[in-house]
Amino acid sequence: MGICWPKPAKCAHASSTNFPGSAKTHSNTKSESTSSTKKSSKETSNKPFLASKPQTPVSSNLKADTSVSSSLKSFTFSDLKNATKNFRSETLLGEGGFGCVFKGWIDENTFAPTKPGTGIVVAIKKLKAESFQGHKEWLTEVNYLGQLHHENLVKLIGYCVESDNRLLVYEFMQKGSLENHLFKKGVQPISWATRMHIARGVAQGLTFLHSLDANVIYRDLKASNILLDSDYNAKLSDFGLARDGPTGDNTHVSTRVVGTQGYAAPEYVATGHLTPKSDVYSFGVVLLELLSGRRAMDDERVGFSEETLVEWAKPFLIDNRKVLRIMDTRLGGQYSKKGAQAAAALALQCLHTDPKNRPLMADVLASLERPHATKQASPRTPQHLQAKHDHHGIKHVNSPHKARISTTNSL
Repeated sequence: MGICWPKPAKCAHASSTNFPGSAKTHSNTKSESTSSTKKSSKETSNKPFLASKPQTPVSSNLKADTSVSSSLKSFTFSDLKNATKNFRSETLLGEGGFGCVFKGWIDENTFAPTKPGTGIVVAIKKLKAESFQGHKEWLTEVNYLGQLHHENLVKLIGYCVESDNRLLVYEFMQKGSLENHLFKKGVQPISWATRMHIARGVAQGLTFLHSLDANVIYRDLKASNILLDSDYNAKLSDFGLARDGPTGDNTHVSTRVVGTQGYAAPEYVATGHLTPKSDVYSFGVVLLELLSGRRAMDDERVGFSEETLVEWAKPFLIDNRKVLRIMDTRLGGQYSKKGAQAAAALALQCLHTDPKNRPLMADVLASLERPHATKQASPRTPQHLQAKHDHHGIKHVNSPHKARISTTNSL
C-alpha cells in the first residue's frame, strides 16, 4: 500500500498474494494463535531506541481505539474531499486492492484543507468500502502508527471514520517508493552510496520495531513499502499486516500466511510460524534488490516467472569469485568491490533457510553503520551521495546470534 507514487500505478494488495501450495482462503482466516513452545535459550540484543510496546489491541469496532486516536487528527470526510479536490483523478498517486491513494493539501497548523499548492502536501489513502480484510488492516495500521514514532517509519497524521468511509492521512514522501527507483523504466538509477544509505534506513526502522517489548514484526517488507523523502531517507509504510511478536515462554506466533511472494521467509510460508527473523529474511531480499536492481519476483522475464531473485542469486552469493555478477549493471561498476562483496555476504546470512542462523536486525544495522561512521568529515546528505559515490564497504557479520525459535519445517 505505497502512499506516494508520482503517478497512478497498479499494485498488488499484500494480503491478497497467494503462495505456492497455499489456498486463497488464507486471507479469510479468522484467528491467529500464539505458540506455547518453550524457548531453549534467551536471545539478547542491543536496544538503541527507547520505546514501549503498543498497548492497544486491534479492535473489530468501526472506530479506531480512543487511546490511539487521541494522538491523531480526526478528519471529516468533507475535509478530505476538499483537500483532494473531491478525489479528482489528477490527484491520484496510486491504487491497489485496498483502494486508492490521493495527494492532498492541508494547513500545517490547523490541518484544515487548503487550496492546492498551499499548506503542506499529504497522502490520503481511501479504503474501498467493500474491502472487509482491508478494514481489519486499516485498524491495525491506525493502532500501530498511532503509537509508534521513529524517523524511519512513515508518519500517520490522522484518519477519517465516517459512515462506510475509512481514510488515513500520511506525510507525503517526495521521492516515492524504492520500487520506482529500482525498477521503473526511464528513472535515473540511484547510486551505490544512496542504495546503502537506504539499506541503513530500512535496517534502523526494523531494529526499532524489534527492540520494542513485544518485538513488533513488520511482516510486509518489500520495495513498494519503502518510501523515500527528499533526502532519500527510507521510511517503512503500510503496517496493515504488522503484529506483536512472541512474548514470555512463547517462541513464535502462529498466523495465517500473508505477505508478498518472493519476500516472505520460507519457514513462515511453510508453517505459519512468525518471528522477528521473518523480517530479517525479507530484509535480505530487499538488500539483494538494492545490489542487483532485479525484482524479488520478476514476472516480466520470459521463462523465469516462477524463479525468485533469491533462487537466481544464491549460486553467485555462495561463491565470492562470482558474487559481483549479481550487481546492477546500471551502476556502471561505480561501487566498492569489497563493499559489494561484504553486502552480498550479509544478504546471504539474512537469507539463511534456518532462521537460527540469521543475524538479529541490530547486528545487521551495526554491520551497515560501522564503515559509514568513519566518514564523519564528509557531507552525509543523500544528494551528495548521489553525486559522489561512496567507496566504503560493509563489515561482514561473523557471529550471528541464535534465534529464539527453531522451526521444524524450514525450506
